[in-house]
Amino acid sequence: MESRLLVTGGAGFIGSNFVHHWCKTHPNHQVVVLDALTYAGNKETLADLQDRENFRFVQGDICDRSLVDSLLKEEDIDTVAHLAAESHVDRSILGPSAFVQTNVVGTFTLLEAFKNHYPSVGQNANRRCIFLHVSTDEVYGSLGPEDPAFTETTPYAPNSPYSASKAGSDHLARAYYHTYGVPTIITNCSNNYGPYHFPEKLIPLMCINMLLGKQLPVYGDGQNIRDWLYVIDHCQALDTIIHKGKPGETYNIGGNNEVKNIDLVKILCKIMDSLGSDLPVQPCEKLITFVKDRPGHDRRYAIDATKINNELGWQPSVTIEEGLCQTVEWYLNNRNWWEPLLSEEYQTYYRKVYSNS
Repeated sequence: MESRLLVTGGAGFIGSNFVHHWCKTHPNHQVVVLDALTYAGNKETLADLQDRENFRFVQGDICDRSLVDSLLKEEDIDTVAHLAAESHVDRSILGPSAFVQTNVVGTFTLLEAFKNHYPSVGQNANRRCIFLHVSTDEVYGSLGPEDPAFTETTPYAPNSPYSASKAGSDHLARAYYHTYGVPTIITNCSNNYGPYHFPEKLIPLMCINMLLGKQLPVYGDGQNIRDWLYVIDHCQALDTIIHKGKPGETYNIGGNNEVKNIDLVKILCKIMDSLGSDLPVQPCEKLITFVKDRPGHDRRYAIDATKINNELGWQPSVTIEEGLCQTVEWYLNNRNWWEPLLSEEYQTYYRKVYSNS
């Protein structure tokens, strides 16, 4: 039976990529996007879907219980893909309250609404009801150089206001399954990259600064390690979990690509040197500048995705080289998407974060 899907945060980075993926692979399914359109949400990212009969965009806050209740009922929703979140560590350091409000209170509001709604939908034996809570590997804390990768049973040890707020929302999702029987599934993913990524994050920041001839700020000594996951692979994993995942379970989603930040930036520089034309500064490596490390900067993340591979048959299909080339090419070809995002508010934030003082 065709799903009726509510996607929160569907105008954000992972959310918009997921909505495009879902509409392409499930063209007959109803999709409703709920997004507050805060600074990182961009309705234009979904412009090509606006005329579809089975697509609806609603601007609103996930903390608005009456709005969430009405959408679940009006649209007869059976599946929630919860991707709305405040998600940047640097911003959580500057202003943590928004992270608690959106990530904890917002998730609680959605869970409460879905708890009351899904039993009436689930009475139809042909309909599978799922609340998919999309989270991060940062809830597990930091790894040492020789530590094994995070698994689904790794104890939580968040080190930033962002990761702490996501850990809180994970615990709520788990509790609503065990206490109330709400069919929740939690996913913890590694760092995503790809198209439609807001300029504050590492890879789009580097791509855009190269195109503008600006410095490429690298925190500390650049030796922090992240596991990189191409966003399209992530979307395919979420699709698989919605259809085949077991309620009450957690699935780690990783790209099997552990890379030091400085090495990642150098790879991006080489790709940009190769693909770009009339760049302000070449080679782009000349722009690399080390800046003061951020507080509580986790040293290493790594995801063990054995469970989702063995149980659901998913594994990443895009190599880091392929994904980065496609990403750089996208930023080269889509200046009209990212240039308007470099607002004065963004510039002010940028100066606060990357000042060496």
